[in-house]
Amino acid sequence: MRIDTDIIIVGCGVSGLFAALHLPKEKQVLIITKADLESSDSFLAQGGICVLRGEDDYDSYFEDTMRAGHYENRKESVEIMIKSSRKIIDELVSCGVKFEMQDGDFAYTREGAHSKPRILFHEDVTGREITSKLLAKVKTLPNVTMMEYTSMTDIIEKDGACAGIIARNEEWEQIEVYGDYTIFASGGIGGRYKHSTNFPHLTGDALDISKKHGIMLEHLDYVQIHPTTLYSKKPGRRFLISESVRGEGALLYDKEGHRFVDELLPRDVVTKAIQKQMKKDHTDYVWLSMEQIEKETILKHFPNIYRHCLEEGFDVTKEWIPVVPAQHYFMGGIWVDSNSKTSMDRLYAVGETSCNGVHGANRLASNSLLESLVFSKRAATKIQSHYEEGK
Repeated sequence: MRIDTDIIIVGCGVSGLFAALHLPKEKQVLIITKADLESSDSFLAQGGICVLRGEDDYDSYFEDTMRAGHYENRKESVEIMIKSSRKIIDELVSCGVKFEMQDGDFAYTREGAHSKPRILFHEDVTGREITSKLLAKVKTLPNVTMMEYTSMTDIIEKDGACAGIIARNEEWEQIEVYGDYTIFASGGIGGRYKHSTNFPHLTGDALDISKKHGIMLEHLDYVQIHPTTLYSKKPGRRFLISESVRGEGALLYDKEGHRFVDELLPRDVVTKAIQKQMKKDHTDYVWLSMEQIEKETILKHFPNIYRHCLEEGFDVTKEWIPVVPAQHYFMGGIWVDSNSKTSMDRLYAVGETSCNGVHGANRLASNSLLESLVFSKRAATKIQSHYEEGK
């Protein structure tokens, strides 16, 4: 089967959807996704999305991001992300995204390694709120076609440039898709891990294909382990206990009921402390207590976490829950420039599958949704400029 289109997007999380919304409306866009339209990690994001609160917040936001990333971040990318954040939020609101409000203004929460509250949220399902609204808007675009259960197996390379992709559908038929430009938005690598918060079908396919074609990769060893996921003896995806729970005051305890770490340190530091404590205590988990948070706040800010834990037999308003670190996020990936272009002509990469250097060696909490949106828009804008220049 052969399909001819103008632009191909591989993946339908926030980065793929936001790119589609900013591509030229007169160009035909095909989005493929490996599973159904809602099985992207963007839907799973709990905590929120960062935003620059004002000019006086810039230096501290920049420093927080750099410090969390062990100063291995690409400074140019960090600056672009932060300075673009307010416009991105305005666009999301115009798309119908609802953020928590307080006294007529945005309500901000704080998470680990942030020096001040600068995170917007929608209960504890911010990713679902944003992604579902973007998906609904993309579905209204007459120039966009979406194909579910379609997996990319290779790219089509012509004269050193990307001319499209090869994919297989759920009937296992091979499809050759030709287009002027291709955008990888295919997510992370959690499916390669035994314990991960990611969907299991996210196995880094774009990375393998890039390696095969000599496309530049970067920092493949930069993998973030989230400190707190709900412990379970069952195999499969781990349920995330959001960073913002600790930002609101939740505490970590060892088996004797003693605190052993500052809960608001960067994720990698808290993870190492938990792993060290589990080894010392000869346990498979540590305890997280939300008893310092008012019940009303838990039910309003963390209703999804409350419900899920209750289903697992834990009432977080009355008892501690067992938590354990699990693979969560990939900071490395396909190297891209500040416009999300890869080292191959006519090929772009956005979201978790790309590496634009924003996160350095460790991602600051709630920077992922923002980074994905900022740099997918930049990819779309750059592609539009190429069309205007007749390239």
